[in-house]
Amino acid sequence: MTRIALIAHDETKPELIEFARTHETQLQEYDLIATGTTGKRLLEGTDLEVERKESGPLGGDLMIGAEVAAGELDGIVFLRDPLRAQPHEPDISALLRICDVHDTAIATNLASASFLIEGLAE
Repeated sequence: MTRIALIAHDETKPELIEFARTHETQLQEYDLIATGTTGKRLLEGTDLEVERKESGPLGGDLMIGAEVAAGELDGIVFLRDPLRAQPHEPDISALLRICDVHDTAIATNLASASFLIEGLAE
């Protein structure tokens, strides 16, 4: 089964929830994981089943990166807030880097997220 991660910074969580609602039928076909707070919001705001990791600042981004390194993840939707510095920026950079190293698709905005979700369905 296709496995994807859903991550969003606090300021972009409402956008990710709306994205998940819009694409809920397609996302139900995937094995979903998310960082802690994002996963909680997805569980509350959709009918999707989501495995929750730790919150991003508590190591959740690194946990998802470990799945990429192990070849257990097919893609990531990570709606980042490009206008605010994040206290766990080194973890975010490491996640982006490991996706590049392992050629794992990562979408960082809604436009690319739609392409990722639809592309994995083919």
